[in-house]
Amino acid sequence: MTVSITDVAEATGVSASTVSRALRGRSGVSEEMRARIVAAAAELGYTPSRSASSLASGRTSTIGVVVPYVGRWFFGTVLDAAEKVFSAAGYDVLLYNLGSPEARKRFFTNLPIRKRVDAVLSLLIPDPEEAAALRSLDVPLATTVGGARPGFTVVGIDDRRGAESAVRHLVNLGHRRVGMISGASEPLHWTTPLDRRQGYLGVLADAGIEPDPDLEADGGYTVEGGERAMTELLALRHPPTAVFAQSDEMAMGALRALRRHRLRVPDDVSVVGFDDHELSEVVGLTTVAQPVAAQGREAARLLLAQLAEPDAGPPRPVEMPIRFMLRETTAPPHSRRQR
Repeated sequence: MTVSITDVAEATGVSASTVSRALRGRSGVSEEMRARIVAAAAELGYTPSRSASSLASGRTSTIGVVVPYVGRWFFGTVLDAAEKVFSAAGYDVLLYNLGSPEARKRFFTNLPIRKRVDAVLSLLIPDPEEAAALRSLDVPLATTVGGARPGFTVVGIDDRRGAESAVRHLVNLGHRRVGMISGASEPLHWTTPLDRRQGYLGVLADAGIEPDPDLEADGGYTVEGGERAMTELLALRHPPTAVFAQSDEMAMGALRALRRHRLRVPDDVSVVGFDDHELSEVVGLTTVAQPVAAQGREAARLLLAQLAEPDAGPPRPVEMPIRFMLRETTAPPHSRRQR
């Protein structure tokens, strides 16, 4: 049976007009009630009439989403959460996966998204020319990566502070040779690896530890890359007693490399990740948790709010909370391995 707006209203105990305002991001609805309505609409499978909405508003009822790697856990999680909010509000998603320099150049040269979407959620960091191209679309723009930039609603976290909490934990345990597995080869203009590296270096400096470039290895933000990077670090004459991996996926690869080398975690080497991947608790990984799905939902909600009130302008940057999750992969350094 077709689910109507009345069904959603009855499920949440509000009027149909309140449901309509909530799903379209309009004012006059509390955030708690809006969340309840969105959840109820998604559970019931309610989908507003796109044809009626488009005729009434002159809009396409479509949101464009631009991603560098749709298959990566972070981007996929953000996309899935955002799409559910858009769908509950009656919007389709038009996805552009720009995983190669050629695809990225072709997209920003031709801008095939023009006149096809009402708003854009960008999960990549554009250079100045690319940002200007997106602004030329004259639609609301949002992102969940990088810092503030003109014309964009930014929802994200403090990457540097998160990295600082991870490395400070290792230093406080007594580790002096702290390695880092980073994502130096990640997408163009992506600031996350740089911000997390600054956090790593800052804590070492505060602790009076001289940074050693040999203790940094590129893991490319993948499990396989993390395994290769950990193997490189283990090949050093004086390998690290602890490792900060800039993502949980790289941390999981590091755990696999340590297991392959018959080293115990955390007795021989401590490992800290970043993200709180859905499998992190399964493997007992100590990590910095960021609300990945919540960032996608919030960015989608803010885009819908801008569509409902176009004269309001883009909201100020939203910083989401992070938490340090202490689990089983960290401990003080073993005396025979500390240098």
